[in-house]
Amino acid sequence: MTWLPVIIVMLVCIGIAVARVFIGPGAPTRLVAFDTINTLVVTSLVILAMMFDHVIFVDVAIVYALLSFAMTLYVAKYIQGDKF
Repeated sequence: MTWLPVIIVMLVCIGIAVARVFIGPGAPTRLVAFDTINTLVVTSLVILAMMFDHVIFVDVAIVYALLSFAMTLYVAKYIQGDKF
């Protein structure tokens, strides 16, 4: 199986999300775009695990997803204006 089309599609999706981070109209939109980038990175790590047949990439993807989720909750609470 050739992985080039998968890599190209992932890079295009990440590029679109990065553009939304920079030109987004407000903080919530930028947060959603940044979370989308994090999800695409996790997906890319799983694809790398399949490409190179290494399970360690899946472990890294799981840890990255957990940290990304915690960061998203923290920033969303900050945007909302609540005290920590």
